[in-house]
Amino acid sequence: MSLLAVDIGNSHTILGIISGGEVSADWRIATDERNTADEWAVLLRGLVGDRLREVDGIVVCATVPAVLHEWRDMLARHFSDTSCVVVEPGIRTGIPIRMDNPKEVGTDRICNALAAATRYGGPCIVVDFGGTATTFDVVDATGAYVGGAIAPGIELGIQALGRRGAQLREVELTRPRSPIAKNTVEALQSGLLFGVAAQVEGLVERMIEALGESVEEVDVIATGYLAVLVIGECRCFTEHAPWLTLEGLEIVYARNS
Repeated sequence: MSLLAVDIGNSHTILGIISGGEVSADWRIATDERNTADEWAVLLRGLVGDRLREVDGIVVCATVPAVLHEWRDMLARHFSDTSCVVVEPGIRTGIPIRMDNPKEVGTDRICNALAAATRYGGPCIVVDFGGTATTFDVVDATGAYVGGAIAPGIELGIQALGRRGAQLREVELTRPRSPIAKNTVEALQSGLLFGVAAQVEGLVERMIEALGESVEEVDVIATGYLAVLVIGECRCFTEHAPWLTLEGLEIVYARNS
């Protein structure tokens, strides 16, 4: 069975055709809250094209309520003959969520934790590098989701400095020659890239300590489309799983279709 898995984030929407944990095609587009259901349908058909014929079902998670509303409308009107699952409170995931209010946890984060627990077992930590936010999600030794952290995303940091810094500008996020920069562009690149790497290492270390586990016992998984920029600068990661969210969506679909 082939699924179209859709992860709607604040900055970007990731789409992938997935079967058995393997992604055979993928697309990344900007998330635009102004798009109507009909516009999303045109965009989806334009991107996926003839490959829609091989899709047996559609599974969606979203962190943007306005966009999710339009996607619900689109699925009902344009894909009524296709089996669809939207990840939301009440959907069976199979992973215990030990939070003060489980309903407020982002569905993408639940999918990440579910996929990590299924593939690697617990304890593990997932770091998802999105444009707006970098999220940290923790699964304990029993396989339960026990919480995490949210930090500003890399692209958000670039934009904020470019807009609010009087003599600063947005720069390409690439590795500078040295952490000790010799010009403004490289100073921004150093602060962003190495700063995020240090933040990730520090938070992961604190989370492992809070779990009461040894470093060797905890898998630390990097995911998200910006992960490739940072993982080479971090010593804490044991795995890179770029399609972890889509894998989690596939698992949720199988448990609810």
